[in-house]
Amino acid sequence: MLTVIILTLNEETTLPQCLDSLSWSEDKLVFDSGSTDRTCDIAREYGARVVQRSFDNYAAQRNAALCETESEWVLFIDADETVGSELVNEIHVAIQHQHQVGWMIPRHNYIFGKLILNAGWYPDYQLRLFKRELGSYFVDRHVHELLDLKGPLGKLHNPIIHENYVDVSEFISKQRTYAKHEANMLHNQGVVPRVHNYWLQPIRQFLWRYITLAGWRSGYHGLLLSVLMAYSQYMVYKQLSILGDSDIESS
Repeated sequence: MLTVIILTLNEETTLPQCLDSLSWSEDKLVFDSGSTDRTCDIAREYGARVVQRSFDNYAAQRNAALCETESEWVLFIDADETVGSELVNEIHVAIQHQHQVGWMIPRHNYIFGKLILNAGWYPDYQLRLFKRELGSYFVDRHVHELLDLKGPLGKLHNPIIHENYVDVSEFISKQRTYAKHEANMLHNQGVVPRVHNYWLQPIRQFLWRYITLAGWRSGYHGLLLSVLMAYSQYMVYKQLSILGDSDIESS
């Protein structure tokens, strides 16, 4: 059996489209972290099970969600993602294989309304489909979480569709949240920001996105995204500096 798991927090706008694309799934689990809108009601209307848990970090949330099912296989899908019929068919075939215990799935990211195939946004493989008992998320990786999976992986060909970032303000808002989580991880590892980190890391990020990963091929969108991702690196080290200052004040 396969359980599809969706982590949610106030996703009433995107969740219906996501659940529409999951009508083929017999077991859908919406794992909510305290929504105050109609997210949970919508989930139940679509026949999904709803479990709520206070949010501490993404890795812990995913691990807790894994404990809420006994299915052999799980598929994690975000509330702003959809699964097309060709991918559904591929998933059904994939879980019949006895050698692979997990499958990497590519993702089509639509950012500011445009499909982005450069600057690191494609193929954007995600390890979302795996045997539940053989996988758990590293607890010290709070954001952009990593799965510890005991066994060989395969790759699927059809993508998850991700309607990602409506506008620049949403992009910056989400990146600010990610930056705080990443800064906390670096801080816990004892990393201390140096003066050159504030400008060198953003420049490296921009050149990697725009030149190495051919962001220039996506025109204005590629340039804008490369700049924004460079700025997100600045936010990481700025937040890391704030954490370091807090330690000094409290000592």
